Amino acid sequence: MITGMMIHAKGWRSGYCSPDPRAFLGCGALADPAAMSQQKRWATGFLEILFSKTNPIFACFTSKLQFRQCLAYLWILIWGLRSIPEVCYAALPAYCIITNSSFLPKIQELGICIPVTLIVIYKVYTLSDYIRIGFPIDSWWVNSCMERIFATGAWFLGLLNVILKFLGLSETIFEITQKFHQPRTPADDCGEDDDKMIFDESPVFIPGTTILLVHVTALAMALLGLEAQGGQGTGLGEFFCSTYVVLCFLPFLQGLFRRGKYGIPLPTICKSSALALLFVHLCKMSTISVN
Repeated sequence: MITGMMIHAKGWRSGYCSPDPRAFLGCGALADPAAMSQQKRWATGFLEILFSKTNPIFACFTSKLQFRQCLAYLWILIWGLRSIPEVCYAALPAYCIITNSSFLPKIQELGICIPVTLIVIYKVYTLSDYIRIGFPIDSWWVNSCMERIFATGAWFLGLLNVILKFLGLSETIFEITQKFHQPRTPADDCGEDDDKMIFDESPVFIPGTTILLVHVTALAMALLGLEAQGGQGTGLGEFFCSTYVVLCFLPFLQGLFRRGKYGIPLPTICKSSALALLFVHLCKMSTISVN
């Protein structure tokens, strides 16, 4: 990242080269824990660049880096910062269900058309990209879910790593990622367990497990009528968003009931359960303080 940015800052221009057969290929992460560790390392490194003297904003004003190039670099460098709204929006539907409130217009109100239209347009646009390139539709859904998992887990912990480093409480550790060292064929992806997510005791799986438990708890409380009383009422939009989050974290839900490498380790479940209970307690306390 720094090398490319410094070359562009000197006035060089780059071109997109895509020969057939493809010449520029990398090795993918060996398993899900390695992929999460890789994403966390990338988010950490990107944020360190963003808050350093090699920031593309400085290069845009002090050298020959073009404004659009600056925006392109910033789009990648803010991965870690994107985790903050991702985590907040992932928790918002559950908060509204527990507190019997809402953040979306009711289904009978005309204002509901605005968020629905934006969501549908975005989903159709991204799906059309996959279809145009020739990827299957299920890969669009899997990548959409993995982006939520990466953002709320690996990117969020990458942000925490940078904050702790700037506070002088920790140092950045370069984590080696296990990679595939030979090309994979379609036959390699047809195994019975290829659609199962692999877990370990790494902290990167705690945020995703916590988010899942929070939404399952919120939906269960609504089903049993245990949500807060006296609120303005939760609409269908909040229940739809909560269900959508659960579907995005479906591999974590399946991991709660599996054993071995395909199951979430018990220490991770215990830590996530404690965080989920704390979130529910704080939601309940917020409704008491308001009333």
